[in-house]
Amino acid sequence: MSHSFAVPSLLLVTLSLFAAPSDVSFTPSAATVEAYDFLEITATVTAPDVRNPFTGVTLTGSFETADGGKRWQVEGFADSEDGSLYRIRFMPSAQGDYRYSVTYRQDNFEKTFTGSLHATNGHRRGPIRHDPQYPWHFIWEGTGEHYFFNGTTAYWLIGWKDDRIINYSIDRLHKLKINRMRVTIVGRTNVYYGEPVMVNDKFTFYIAPWPARKADDIYNPGFDYTRFRLPYWQKFERALRFARDRDMIFSLVLDMNDGRVHPEAGGEDEHRYIRYAVNRFGAFSNITWDMGDDLNLFRDDKWTHETGTLISQWDPYRHLETSHPTDNAHQDRTSPWFDFTSFQEWSRDQHNYMLNQRKQQIATGRIIPQTNEEYGYEDHYPMWSLPGSESADTLRRTAWDIVMAGAYQTAGESCRRGTNVWPDTGGGWINGRGDHTQTMFVGYGHMVDFFTGFEWWKTEPHDELVDKGNYCLAKPGEIYAVYLPRAGKVTVRLEPGRYQVYWFSAVSGEKIPLPAADGPSWTSPEAPDRDDWALLLQKM
Repeated sequence: MSHSFAVPSLLLVTLSLFAAPSDVSFTPSAATVEAYDFLEITATVTAPDVRNPFTGVTLTGSFETADGGKRWQVEGFADSEDGSLYRIRFMPSAQGDYRYSVTYRQDNFEKTFTGSLHATNGHRRGPIRHDPQYPWHFIWEGTGEHYFFNGTTAYWLIGWKDDRIINYSIDRLHKLKINRMRVTIVGRTNVYYGEPVMVNDKFTFYIAPWPARKADDIYNPGFDYTRFRLPYWQKFERALRFARDRDMIFSLVLDMNDGRVHPEAGGEDEHRYIRYAVNRFGAFSNITWDMGDDLNLFRDDKWTHETGTLISQWDPYRHLETSHPTDNAHQDRTSPWFDFTSFQEWSRDQHNYMLNQRKQQIATGRIIPQTNEEYGYEDHYPMWSLPGSESADTLRRTAWDIVMAGAYQTAGESCRRGTNVWPDTGGGWINGRGDHTQTMFVGYGHMVDFFTGFEWWKTEPHDELVDKGNYCLAKPGEIYAVYLPRAGKVTVRLEPGRYQVYWFSAVSGEKIPLPAADGPSWTSPEAPDRDDWALLLQKM
């Protein structure tokens, strides 16, 4: 009798080890998409029986141009808790015809689907890339236009419960000419940084991509790192899509030191999380990767190098990557994965600081863009800062200091209008929301207007061509952009020739034409008032 029951038990064990669905069907989202949009293929599983869809199934795809000249290996992701739904996305990088093969695998079950795709030229800008000709700068891959990097932080943007507030925040910043937002995927905190931002049913700091036993416990949330909280990821990608339609780049911050609880560094759980992010978000053209905020406080340089390298291998589109430590010595400047610096440096001598960073980068023999992505937050006065050092005017002037060094910046907007604190119309650098009284970025927008009014990427720092401590970016003989932090007059050493000239108010954006200038030396008239002004001289 005992022997007769042993065989069925063994069969049950064998069947459980090799579970398989009844069938899998594949549905492409379209036969035609625009270049830099994406095709999404949905795999629908009949009678799913996988124990964990995030670990027990793979969905892989091979996509190639019709002539076989270029190929992408892409991984999909589970998009249902019960294993009934998986998706894989492909972003074509040019108009033309493509073919693909997608395979679902679960234990010894396998099913493949093949198809074709036509990509049209929708004039989308695509991802940002290095400018190969002017490597201190960025271009849009899809159009070749130059990208004037003008960023802000909105770390907990996805902490808003209502998509309408997320969309409003993105759109407001876009209208203020911000084109980059640092947004964290993981970053729970109970430290509110002295800001009037509180947690309630509209907004939370307790965001996370994994299910938790106690989500509001900052120290012991009980994350299940083997699974993902799908409504959170779905909300995040809705924000990405809305931002992409406005050419807004999301710098995806993988984790933050203030989170207190992290997956094991370099472990299976952490790699599963990062790969899921790459697989889910990689087909969005408007992303860059940030290894983590205050990174050196919870990860070391070895981890940063290894993880950055892995992401560059996992991401089939090779979106740009950086890291953001508190100690700026932790910049992996020479590594192929590392695409631009992301400093955290709060001094008010940013012009000389960024000039020095350019010199250090030149010394490595590898030129990449230099950015300071954390030099202050408007109206945020930590004990170690000087009174007024975080005012809107100070930060605006500091932004000019940085950009006039041939570098780029990310600024933090005031939170003082409150989140769940009266008048409850703000959130600024914490979550991106603001109202009409928040005007700091209007001044930044004037800076954007000035630089995008000429071919700024062709210029280099040439402060030696001006006097009185003023700043100059120049392509000698063609373009001279001069900034006068303290107004007054300036003398510019020019190459022989005749130059069209105008004043530009850094405060109001007003442009005032001046009589033509002749080289080899020209002295400006007195600036119109005591505010800071810029001059642009271009060869006639």
